[in-house]
Amino acid sequence: MRGWTGLAAAMLALGCAPVALASSSDDFSIQGDAASDLPYLQCVPYARQVSGIRIFGDAHTWWDQAAGKYARGSRPKVGAVMSFRPYGAMRLGHVAAVSRVIDSRTVLLRHANWSLIGGRRGQIEDDVRAVDVSDANDWSEVRVWFAPIQALGTTHWPLNGFIYPDKPQDLMEVPRMVLASADARPARKSRIGSDFLRGIALDDKPRKAAATSRPGKRSADPIGEIIARVS
Repeated sequence: MRGWTGLAAAMLALGCAPVALASSSDDFSIQGDAASDLPYLQCVPYARQVSGIRIFGDAHTWWDQAAGKYARGSRPKVGAVMSFRPYGAMRLGHVAAVSRVIDSRTVLLRHANWSLIGGRRGQIEDDVRAVDVSDANDWSEVRVWFAPIQALGTTHWPLNGFIYPDKPQDLMEVPRMVLASADARPARKSRIGSDFLRGIALDDKPRKAAATSRPGKRSADPIGEIIARVS
């Protein structure tokens, strides 16, 4: 215990994050990005390495940093990063890459600096279980495998969600895509046959404002002419 106390004092003197000790049944992870923060491997560089998601900074900043750069959601997918909210002594949050989806409630994770292994922090764990324990099965809370007890820890860790390596869909591009696909369609053939207008004279010439009778030619409507003259 004195060793941990001395290490904590040293870290505080260096202006680093405080060290939180693990309980007997679960873990409190300290997750930063800079190698100088703590003398062991952090979760952030490992999650970045295995997922390919290029976000830097403490784990608790990843969710907001991903907005507009990477797709985000509430369902696990292989290659996605599970983003943990700060909770209890885990003040800097945590990030872990999903390596496999077992079922709607269970995934396997690849992450660093979670369990004490051999009495040391900063260890890498690959393909360890995390289970969704939310009431709605929306992956808002999980329990995570904790090596010292060789079982799932008892803490229900709150999540922000999942950050996917895909780029976010630009909603402004959707209409363009639809229009482009519409333009690519072949023009519809008319159901009217080519001989539909055959024999019909089309009057496409402008008509005169008033018809004039030719001299010496009898009007076809003499009664109409008389009415027009007296009206």
